[in-house]
Amino acid sequence: MSLKEAVASCVKDGDTISMEGFTHLIPHAAGHEIIRQGIKDLTLIRMTPDMIYDQLIGAGCAKKLVFSWGGNPGVGSLHRLREAVQEHWPHKLEIEEHSHAAMANAYDAGAAGLPCAVFKGYRGAELPRVNPNIKFIKCPFTGESLAAVPSIRPDVTVVHAQKANKKGDVLFEGIVGVQKEAVLAAKKSIVTVEEIVDDFGDISSNAVMLPNWAVTAIVEIPGGAHPSYAQGYYKRDNAFYKAWDPIARDREAFLAWIEEHVMNGGPEDFAAKREANKG
Repeated sequence: MSLKEAVASCVKDGDTISMEGFTHLIPHAAGHEIIRQGIKDLTLIRMTPDMIYDQLIGAGCAKKLVFSWGGNPGVGSLHRLREAVQEHWPHKLEIEEHSHAAMANAYDAGAAGLPCAVFKGYRGAELPRVNPNIKFIKCPFTGESLAAVPSIRPDVTVVHAQKANKKGDVLFEGIVGVQKEAVLAAKKSIVTVEEIVDDFGDISSNAVMLPNWAVTAIVEIPGGAHPSYAQGYYKRDNAFYKAWDPIARDREAFLAWIEEHVMNGGPEDFAAKREANKG
């Protein structure tokens, strides 16, 4: 599908959406299309919300954020997230904070069709004081106290990958995050890729394969993870991460950036960005 078609057919107001990718393969192009289509009242889930969620929140798309860390990596705060929580601009944002371990286990439980994840964690932590979705249960076999959180089962998962073949199978290479589990846990999924190929060829030892039966829509978007990186295609655009800080600090600067680069931009811009940032 085209990106516009994929988002229009899979995402609607009020959905719970996971957009994953750990340090690289972050689906920026897809996030921008959600903003362009004016989709609202979303519950956004992500282990490490960074710039794309800052943009979605600042554009008024989100009503809730479920996460385990939030920031502009290597730079500082997410100012649109901060202002939504502290000042309720553009409107109030509900937050539900977890640990990385809890969210990874919750995705795994969702992929397995389980109602909750049970694991060792949160011992001595303060998050259970502010998050009612963190509970403790007793193991029926050992009597040990274990943490439990609801499984993550999104309406839609959106991820970026290096390649898809013409059957619809997807190949991820590089840092292995929770993309596979997030897709398997979801009712629908959109996978944007650098390219669609006839054959994957040589596959690295830590590659992850996602079968076509788990994928709702595949979109070929070269550079669709920019400014994050896609291993084997382009490097991380560190300059943009730094540039985002002053843009996001100021409401007017943020709105002007969204208008110019998102509302009046499009997926075709990313191919040029990829070529300019190869390395």
